[in-house]
Amino acid sequence: NYWNAASFVTSSSYLHFSTFQGETSADISFYFKTSASDGVFLENLGNTDFIKLELKSATEVSFSFDVGNGPVEIIVRSPNQLNDDQWHRVNAERNVKQASLQVDQLPLEVRKAPTEGHTRLELYSQLYVGAAGGQRGFLGCIRSLRMNGVTLDLEERAKVTPGVKPGCSGHCTSYGMYCANGGKCVEKYNGYSCDCSKTAYDGPFCIKDVGAFFEEGMWLRYNFRSPGTSIKDLVSRTLLSSADPEITAPDLNLNKEELSFSFSTTKSPCVLLYISSYTQDFMAVLVKPSGNLQIRYSLGGTKEPYNIDVDHRNMANGQPHTINITRNGRDIVLQLDHYPPTSYSLPTASDIQFNSPKALFLGKVIEIGKIDQDIYKYNTPGFTGCLSRVQFNQIAPLKAALRPTNASSHVHIQGELVESNCGASPLTIPPMSAATDPWHLDSASADFPYNGQAIGDGVNRNSAIIGGVIAVVIFTILCTLVFLIRYMFRHKGTYHTNEAKGAESAESADAAIMNNDPNFTETIDESKKEWLI
Repeated sequence: NYWNAASFVTSSSYLHFSTFQGETSADISFYFKTSASDGVFLENLGNTDFIKLELKSATEVSFSFDVGNGPVEIIVRSPNQLNDDQWHRVNAERNVKQASLQVDQLPLEVRKAPTEGHTRLELYSQLYVGAAGGQRGFLGCIRSLRMNGVTLDLEERAKVTPGVKPGCSGHCTSYGMYCANGGKCVEKYNGYSCDCSKTAYDGPFCIKDVGAFFEEGMWLRYNFRSPGTSIKDLVSRTLLSSADPEITAPDLNLNKEELSFSFSTTKSPCVLLYISSYTQDFMAVLVKPSGNLQIRYSLGGTKEPYNIDVDHRNMANGQPHTINITRNGRDIVLQLDHYPPTSYSLPTASDIQFNSPKALFLGKVIEIGKIDQDIYKYNTPGFTGCLSRVQFNQIAPLKAALRPTNASSHVHIQGELVESNCGASPLTIPPMSAATDPWHLDSASADFPYNGQAIGDGVNRNSAIIGGVIAVVIFTILCTLVFLIRYMFRHKGTYHTNEAKGAESAESADAAIMNNDPNFTETIDESKKEWLI
């Protein structure tokens, strides 16, 4: 129902439906797309009552009705043009208390109903969608028309109505940007779809990674030329060249390449990707024993291959990493993860054509003939980890192996290929540029985050060290003084006792007690004596 649409191609065309039953409440919503500046969306009449929605101007939508108390009109004015051939949503509501109108995400316009008067909308004519009675007809598309929760079947009625066509073309104009990663928007009768066949992605919007896990010793080979295919047929049907016509050459020599893929591994060295040829030309992406990345080009004209070494980080750390390589003649642009692209250039003596590409290998190189010594050394035991969204120009070898396509006959696999997205998205945090990194001392423009000069020579360094030592000594002395003061005065202070008053002048403590306590008596019986024998 969301894509149930009709196209009004003449100003006098309209669709008619049974009378709208909205006596006490009406809830109307739909989408429209037009390049005209005005036109009636829908209308239903009674004797004096009516309800109507129309595009009054290029920036105004009107909702008007009459329930017997006189016409009421609500207008929403848009700051932008509504006849821009893009989809816009209209939502109109009316009940016994109020009426409202909203267009897209613009503020809701509300009109309160009168406290007294008529409240029922009495309609008798048919419901007209488009135009009727010589009014300004609507030119454009209307879809997903819902009235009080019921979706009207515009397409079915349009099939038998002159001047109205079922469906609506031009969906890609509004929604084509949702086809990502090179996916192509395809117009459909009741909507659109994304063609992902020439991408390394899958899903309705070409955003799902297609990847696989490679066990040790496993490999995949994609033959650019399928068995039994002549060179003449290959030239006319190959996907090896990109969409750019300048890349296509009659003898399949490539002046440009676009390579992108994602991987994750914890083992090095290994061969991630290798492209062979019927000549001595090749291209390889390797992980060296140190875990650093290397891109190797050999296009002829030089004794040794041209190497691009990416030594600033370990790529065999188990995290997903993304590689994008673009070559245009002698110029090479490499982008790794979220780092800024880096440009390189082939030597002047190097050829700029990749002559007669033969096959693309993933995981391991199994090729007849002479192989570069380093690649042969890195080839054992093979790649272990994940490879994802591999694409060379318009070829997606992993997708061809995991999805049944016309290119599946070009693929040969050694081992069991298990689909996985474990190498899908890079987790690398983009680094701070050297110009803004306060700890990047190699940059002359780096500024420390405090006001002052950076320490630049040995004298300043010694002064800083001496100042630090002095500060520590002073702090230690202060701590020691605080401790001594607290120790010396820990017994001082005032305190109270229960010692009797006059104790200072009395002969003894007992005497002081007897003198101050009148109730205290001590009787000594002189007749009782105690003898010690």
